[in-house]
Amino acid sequence: MSINRTAGACGQPGRGHKATAADRAWLAVACELAAQCPPSTTAFSVGAVIVAIDGTELARSYSRENDPHDHAEEGALVKIPDDDPRLANATIYSSLEPCAKRASRPRPCAQLIRDAGIHRVVTAWREPDTFVLGADGTEFLEKAGVPVIELPEYADAAKLPNQHLLKQNVDGDS
Repeated sequence: MSINRTAGACGQPGRGHKATAADRAWLAVACELAAQCPPSTTAFSVGAVIVAIDGTELARSYSRENDPHDHAEEGALVKIPDDDPRLANATIYSSLEPCAKRASRPRPCAQLIRDAGIHRVVTAWREPDTFVLGADGTEFLEKAGVPVIELPEYADAAKLPNQHLLKQNVDGDS
């Protein structure tokens, strides 16, 4: 179900590569959503929020919200009609960099974001090579003209629901 928050709940998204206080507030929401993900040993827990230029929340989702293969960004995008004119100036906040390669579905999140016309992405950390090597969504989006802003001060919050995966990776168990 799409939540259509009143404009300004966390504030209006920034523009271009410059992050604002509102960008930080919306990214914090995405990081909180990641904690709602059903646990998985084969995928990261990610939260995503799509916000219109006026600060209205268009949709939110988290990984595996409705299906074990759902990614957060894809889950949020399906809650908004494809022809919604607000997408062209929207920002998507994702606790993890949108994937550019994907094992479970043919279209990765970075492609879905580009194809939806979303003009800006704010994320907390880059996707490690835990499941898919070279899943560089930032490079894909930037080449498509979509600015990607990484706010590493939110990386710990984004990594928290993924500690079991990160520990496996460090220990060499994955």
